[in-house]
Amino acid sequence: MVAKMIYMSRDAVSGMLAYFKSLHPREGILLMRGRVKKDAIHVEQLILPPKPTLAEDFSSFSLYDLPLDLSILGIAHSHPNGVQQPSLEDLNNFYGRFMVIATYPYRSEADIGVFDREGNRVVFKVI
Repeated sequence: MVAKMIYMSRDAVSGMLAYFKSLHPREGILLMRGRVKKDAIHVEQLILPPKPTLAEDFSSFSLYDLPLDLSILGIAHSHPNGVQQPSLEDLNNFYGRFMVIATYPYRSEADIGVFDREGNRVVFKVI
């Protein structure tokens, strides 16, 4: 179950948008590290997954290459096509408590969607 609120640090959001913009038109993928407090998730850091595959229509990495790290709470990836909804493939490869999708032009919070395992939007706030 995802928390009632997800808080993302401004540094994490800025870094995520800059990284995805630098990769455009390829998709990018990042791991989101943070902590859980009561009904909230706090995202504080971004991590590049080991050996990512980045292409124009997908991004991935091997779960077998991940270290055991319980502070990795979700995945962020980009959709260069501008569609801010998870695809069936996104949902089938869900990892963690939530998924972030950032869309072109990667300028602001409006270009970010946060989703639960079923593809429902989750409220987030940048702090």
